[in-house]
Amino acid sequence: MSELASESMGAVADARPGAGEPVTGAPVTVAAALGLEARALRRGAGLETSVVTVGMRAARAARVLPRDGAPVVLAGVAGGLSADVRAGDVVVSTEIHGPDGSVVRSPAAPLLAAALGRILPETRVHLGPTVTTDRVVHGKRRKALAAEGYLAVDMEASVLGTLTDAPFATVRVVVDDANAGLMHPATLGRGRAALKTLAKLVPAIESWAAAAHPSRRVVLASPRSFCAGVERAIEIVEQALETYGPPVYVRRQIVHNTYVVADLERRGAVFVEELEEVPDGVPVVLSAHGVAPSVRLEADARRLAVVDATCPLVAKVHSEARRALRDGNSVVFIGHPNHDESEGLMGEDPNPDRPRIHLVETPEQVKALEVPDPDRVAYLMQTTLAEDEAENVVGALRETFPGIGEPPSSDICYATTNRQRAIRDVAAGADVVLVVGSPNSSNSLRLVEVAERVGAAAYLVDGPEQVDPEWLAGAGVVGLTAGASAPAPLVEAVVAALAALGPIRREEPSGIEETYRFTLPAMPALPTKKA
Repeated sequence: MSELASESMGAVADARPGAGEPVTGAPVTVAAALGLEARALRRGAGLETSVVTVGMRAARAARVLPRDGAPVVLAGVAGGLSADVRAGDVVVSTEIHGPDGSVVRSPAAPLLAAALGRILPETRVHLGPTVTTDRVVHGKRRKALAAEGYLAVDMEASVLGTLTDAPFATVRVVVDDANAGLMHPATLGRGRAALKTLAKLVPAIESWAAAAHPSRRVVLASPRSFCAGVERAIEIVEQALETYGPPVYVRRQIVHNTYVVADLERRGAVFVEELEEVPDGVPVVLSAHGVAPSVRLEADARRLAVVDATCPLVAKVHSEARRALRDGNSVVFIGHPNHDESEGLMGEDPNPDRPRIHLVETPEQVKALEVPDPDRVAYLMQTTLAEDEAENVVGALRETFPGIGEPPSSDICYATTNRQRAIRDVAAGADVVLVVGSPNSSNSLRLVEVAERVGAAAYLVDGPEQVDPEWLAGAGVVGLTAGASAPAPLVEAVVAALAALGPIRREEPSGIEETYRFTLPAMPALPTKKA
């Protein structure tokens, strides 16, 4: 049962969902401990959804749960443990720890949380571990469970999770929390509100269940995830932390990935936008995307110990820009505005008031371009562009400036090219493509665009918690890749989530083996303080 005793709930107000009809779709069994929870859930349920009452401590679960392999979701109310979890919030369990020491894991829980976020945009949804106890807990015991990291407590989840082999998840609406316990005067009103929320969240459960599949193929593009430049940049920050100790300041995100940045922050890295935020005389790492010369001059003037994590392939484009300018050329840089790499390259222009470096993104911008001498023009590219789109811009440049100078070798880096070609092949046979990467990652965004141009529905996700199960409904073949700045474990977390929705066949067509390895720079000595 939930931590909220039925007698404390009293009579329940009508809990029908608001606007819109209940979602119908794949069969799903929604289990509830108490009859009043079950009644609320039935108000929101579609025609294919079966709601069963399993009783307090799931005593009736073995008798009432179907054995048809359809997904099972335990839904009801619960007590919040963590100080961050408040009454009215929704908790989805990633793993459930039982009173006997058992652990029931739910790798597909992030997808249910994503659906809840879409269905209940005004409700806070928490994703994390919960605990099942064999009795109602109060006081010190409750605080002890919170200290162990559990978000919420109930009396059924671990029991139910051990009884089914079907896709399984739990979702709880919090009634009593760390600030107001079970016997608080507000419990009755909160219980009624929770039951209304239960009715409203059923469509999210049905959406999650519709993502289940009896025999899904998951095709992973190869290569994917980290490239040599990203690995080098991360290792530089790690080595700086080891050499100097925290804090180590990093100008801009070292690579464009939310998880990488958060992990390094936990270990003592401090990410700033500009050097003015960095104290004097401390180590500072320059990000993999490169910087304008003015940034280096400012660092020297400030006596900062600079560790340069610029990707060598980005540094190559900077060198080409300086060479083209020395030769008297105007430089056309094909790139995306407001991207760190573009900003750094444009900073190579010696006189921005009379610009000799011009940023273009489309063939139309090329046609409108004016330069002092059309016969002295060279072009360069951002390293993370999509090959096919870049070629369209290059074609316009060659038409507009027939004698235009070209880079000695492609500026689009090998990792970008390899990942785009790999996902193009995978997307051609996929119902849906998931690209693991952050929204500010240019190379990850380009992978989505490449897959879409092949005709696949493609989505960018930071991890499994951003995968909307609606995308997977009816999808028998899922293509999966990751941008060059996205960690491989996130890809495996998405695979695990898909596998928790039914049997999968994992396929990984052979791709180009990447053997690049870039050396790390020496860690500079910290400047001595002036007397």
